[in-house]
Amino acid sequence: MARVMTVDRGAYLVRHERGETRAELSGKFRFTVESSPDLPCVGDWVWFEHVSPTLAIIHAVLPRKTFLRRKYPGKTVDFQMIAANLDVAFIVQSCHYDFNIRRLDRYLVATNEGHIEPVVILSKTDLVTPEELGDMIERVRKTGISSRILPISNITGSGLEEFRHLLVPGKTFCLIGSSGVGKTTLINRLLGRNAFDTKTVSGTGEGVHTTARRQLLVLDNGAMLIDTPGMRELGLLGTSDGLEDNFSDIHDLSLVCRFSDCTHTQEPGCAVLIAVEAGDISEERYRSYLKLKRETEYHDLSYVEKRKKDRDFGRFIKSVQKHRKH
Repeated sequence: MARVMTVDRGAYLVRHERGETRAELSGKFRFTVESSPDLPCVGDWVWFEHVSPTLAIIHAVLPRKTFLRRKYPGKTVDFQMIAANLDVAFIVQSCHYDFNIRRLDRYLVATNEGHIEPVVILSKTDLVTPEELGDMIERVRKTGISSRILPISNITGSGLEEFRHLLVPGKTFCLIGSSGVGKTTLINRLLGRNAFDTKTVSGTGEGVHTTARRQLLVLDNGAMLIDTPGMRELGLLGTSDGLEDNFSDIHDLSLVCRFSDCTHTQEPGCAVLIAVEAGDISEERYRSYLKLKRETEYHDLSYVEKRKKDRDFGRFIKSVQKHRKH
């Protein structure tokens, strides 16, 4: 058994009890996989065998305890795996230009869907005043987000010691967020050296994207950390449970709406609308919920239709092959 450390255009690096080895998929495994999410991703545990001192063959992916995935960017309606078997996901947002509660909701829905504990990291606190930082944290709390929030600065070192204490040996963590929020610089600070390239921030204070692939790092204390490229797009697919978990207050209210199929937009007796009008749920949180709910429902429907077409096409191919044999 080995763990996938990196995935780079179909090439794998796996770590096992004797070290790290380059790996490839077996032919049987490759041709029996139904869709790309079933292929190994960073953090997966896999069954493998050595075929030479420098090459291993992957035969199967073990069941994932947790996962982080998104809808493929663009018009493709399918899942894209980001990482697997994570204990905690650090959602990094810069205090300067990247701070966006709507985007934060997206990450929280994705982590909840994958059964991963989220921790919100507010980076680059050196670029804002203490009052501005306090206002940001208050805004997050007012929207109903209860996840742990940790403000840090890679420049001053503020919050870094507390961050190190969160990295428990034997557990797997992940850094996710937009490009340029300081994820790579944070890893270099943890390692105590410039192990990964970073670029100077722009004149506006925004960072420049550097990480090109997902990779799992083993830290000196035995904790494991996955670095990921910045994500410009985090589309939601198959996240209905994660949506309910992240907006549990709205979900609980929806159970007492007058109509069981209430859309929470205009129906009389809608408990959610009543709570919004009374100020018990913020307008910002309500709008974010509706947007994410519509998006995931639309993509889910498209995915079901796509899978049906894939299955129909698969049956057609099999029937043609069977006909040719006869």
